[in-house]
Amino acid sequence: MKNGIKPIYILLVILVVGAFTLINAYNRIAGNDEKVAAAWSEVVNQYQRRADLIPNLVNTVKGYTTHEREVLVELTNARAKVGSVQLTVDQLTDEAAVKRFQQAQQELSSALSRLIAVSENYPELKASELYSNLMTQLEGTENRIAVARGRYIESIQEYNSYIRRLPGMLLASFIGSQPKAQFTVENEKEISQAPQVSFD
Repeated sequence: MKNGIKPIYILLVILVVGAFTLINAYNRIAGNDEKVAAAWSEVVNQYQRRADLIPNLVNTVKGYTTHEREVLVELTNARAKVGSVQLTVDQLTDEAAVKRFQQAQQELSSALSRLIAVSENYPELKASELYSNLMTQLEGTENRIAVARGRYIESIQEYNSYIRRLPGMLLASFIGSQPKAQFTVENEKEISQAPQVSFD
């Protein structure tokens, strides 16, 4: 009779260990997914901060410049496009949607760079305290964007790595978790640098 009980105990231990492994894997997938969501929210928050600075910057520059209307219109249009291209946490598995979002942000970065280059031609603008304050805020925001993107990239790497390895892969497949799109850009070197701000 003792020999008949042993296999039941072994089976019970295997079931308990298996259940514990599945629960642990599920909790890890859920935790990593939340980290991705939080990191993405911070990226969007910093991009929004930058977009919010642009109307004040455009109005300040407009007050000092007379022949730079094209640059101001381009910046305003790029900001409007950024506002129209939204990307939610649920869309992070859609690589095309992520690329559209990144493209709009890149266009805004390029327009900002052109505005900064144009402002170099207006010494009275560069001397303006309001302009100087806005440029300082913009530079700080660009730094925050870089930090937020870095944290997002790390959280995506952790999430994607886990759901592509065992046992996470099996559970992720069963519950429908998909890899999230990584933050990449066509011109990665250019976008990784904050716009150069000079008050000389």
